[in-house]
Amino acid sequence: MKTLLTFISSAVLAFAMVCQVNATPVDTYQFKNEANQQHAMDLARSLRCPQCQNQDIVDSNSPVAKDLRMQVYQMVDEGKTDNEIIEFMTSRYGEFVLYKPRLETKTYVLWLGPVALLLLGGLIAFFFLRKQRESAAKPAELSAEDEQKIAELLKQQK
Repeated sequence: MKTLLTFISSAVLAFAMVCQVNATPVDTYQFKNEANQQHAMDLARSLRCPQCQNQDIVDSNSPVAKDLRMQVYQMVDEGKTDNEIIEFMTSRYGEFVLYKPRLETKTYVLWLGPVALLLLGGLIAFFFLRKQRESAAKPAELSAEDEQKIAELLKQQK
């Protein structure tokens, strides 16, 4: 009985160590209402942490992300619009803080580059396949000398 309890407790402990906890940071900010809280969380999820670079500021545990979260929460509670908050963040941290960069002249390559590469690849594939079909459709032309060699080889085989 004692070995069974030891086995079960060690199994539970191993299971607890193996399981990965996916938790978001707990902020102790009191919102004016539930709508402001949801709005602030949605807006904070659209902003990238300048330190972590691949997490939004809600999921990041860095001190910078915590400060940014608090700032977003306060600005939403103050009644600022999304554009005002985003402008404030981009003026401090640049366009990098936006997960979805704006379509501007400096981001044309970012937005249109994949489409241009896809079209270029399609054109290259089209011309390559067209050339392959043309070369496969043409019968091979033999010179008189080549025909004579083939005839001699065929006579030798008989």
